[in-house]
Amino acid sequence: MKRQGLLNAPISTLLAELGHTDTLVIADAGLPIPPGMPRIDLALRPGLPSFLDVLDAVLDELCIESATLASEIDERNANLHQMVEKRLAAQEHRDSCSIERRLIAHETFKREIINARGVIRTGECTPFANIILRSGVPF
Repeated sequence: MKRQGLLNAPISTLLAELGHTDTLVIADAGLPIPPGMPRIDLALRPGLPSFLDVLDAVLDELCIESATLASEIDERNANLHQMVEKRLAAQEHRDSCSIERRLIAHETFKREIINARGVIRTGECTPFANIILRSGVPF
């Protein structure tokens, strides 16, 4: 048994299979996921697990070069946006790299997820708690 890190085998596999510029999505409970899109559904009940818990676990394991959020998050879920920004800043400090931030309209966001390698669905039930992470390289 693993001593630390991600214990979820499907998430560990997804992260290990990502190459440079591949993307993955961490989604709230309501984001429409296109048919046929690989999904890891962690939602147990409203709020469990939270978006931030899952984001933290993924960021501990993954080198990222950009993060995309729906622009509506600023108005509809500003506190969550601030928490995401803190985590991205910590990631930049840890990895000595910069992470590009993109804010795009939610409708555009939903169209962009079709290019992702997979979606991790959380139990989050707050507005616009979704992120597209683009994999970087640690060198």
